[in-house]
Amino acid sequence: MQTSLAPVPANEMDRLKALADLDLDYTALNENLQSLSKLAAKVAGTEISMVNLIDTYTQWTVSNYGLDVDQMSREDSVCQYTILGNDGFEVKDLSEDDRFKNKFYVTSDPNLRYYYGVPLRADDGINLGALCVLDTQLHNLTPEKVEMLKIIADEIVNRLKALKVIESMRNHVSEVTENQRRVAHDIRGPLGGIIGLARIISEQGDENTMEEVLEFIHLIQKSGHSILELADEILSVKSIQAANEVKLASDEFNQVTFKEKLLKLYTPQAINKKVTFSVNTSADTQNIPFFKNKLLQIVGNLISNAIKFTPEGGFVKTHLSLDSVNEGRTLHIKVEDSGVGITPERIQQIMSGKGESTNGTHGEQGYGFGLALVKHLIDSLSGQLQVISKTGNGTTFTVSLPQQASKK
Repeated sequence: MQTSLAPVPANEMDRLKALADLDLDYTALNENLQSLSKLAAKVAGTEISMVNLIDTYTQWTVSNYGLDVDQMSREDSVCQYTILGNDGFEVKDLSEDDRFKNKFYVTSDPNLRYYYGVPLRADDGINLGALCVLDTQLHNLTPEKVEMLKIIADEIVNRLKALKVIESMRNHVSEVTENQRRVAHDIRGPLGGIIGLARIISEQGDENTMEEVLEFIHLIQKSGHSILELADEILSVKSIQAANEVKLASDEFNQVTFKEKLLKLYTPQAINKKVTFSVNTSADTQNIPFFKNKLLQIVGNLISNAIKFTPEGGFVKTHLSLDSVNEGRTLHIKVEDSGVGITPERIQQIMSGKGESTNGTHGEQGYGFGLALVKHLIDSLSGQLQVISKTGNGTTFTVSLPQQASKK
């Protein structure tokens, strides 16, 4: 039986860009939103509530109450319908609705029946996802309860935006604090030497010979010169520590931490598709930091796309590396799959930033914007995208992103 076309908001590309601009880590939001998801269930009188953010391929449950779930395919979700409109979306009985009656969460545990969702509406009328309440029993929400759910949804969006601002401030404060610590540490030595030598001269007084005084002065001059060198280094914004001594700031990954994040987010999708998923790092550079900015959105879309177009028993491999070019570094990300491949015409569409919907190897519905979004984000970071593919023989996406020289 052929599935119906996937519902897509009219402003889908703008919606995905807005979600990418928030640059959220979907695994790190539950603590900040847990109280609101619980409140939503209590207000509605339902067993379950979820805060869902919907990207190109996946519904990410960033906070939940009553049902332990992290993600599901967008095409299987009910919330994909909620983000189509401005008001709430209600399904009185999921088991009686042709769109949902055969979904796994209806036909088997937890055997859901009732759904009510409220769009998580950001600025300019863009829906990032949905706050939804669900139950295994039928319900009837009063207008007062619906209004309270909308208020909670607004607060969720406010918190997401606030978290973005707080993260930016934390990065700035962290950088300033680290610089102060480094400066204090590096200045303490030369200053201590100057003070110590001056004390010796003072305590010995007339007992010092001219030769000894000249030697003390020479040492003081040497310590003072060290401080001047340090000042020049700070003013020229040079690195103070070697790369392998730099601790990760809140706006940084290294290859090890990025690998862990990717495996946590996308292994469930690969397992569900029965595809082997792996992430490899370069041993000689794996501990060097680089910017997080938009990386999860870029690489996540490429990995989800690769899984979607790789048949059962195939593989999706991600390779991470970092190389030095003059005073800067370039992060290289390669996503390789053994999937169905891409035609030259489709590659041209991707490189021009245009989206076109196609279905995956198991009939997964395409939304047509994932790779267009990737190209947009890479361009915004002054990066480069290369696509190599042959129909029937898999595809390799290679992303190169320049890193600022200060991230040494």
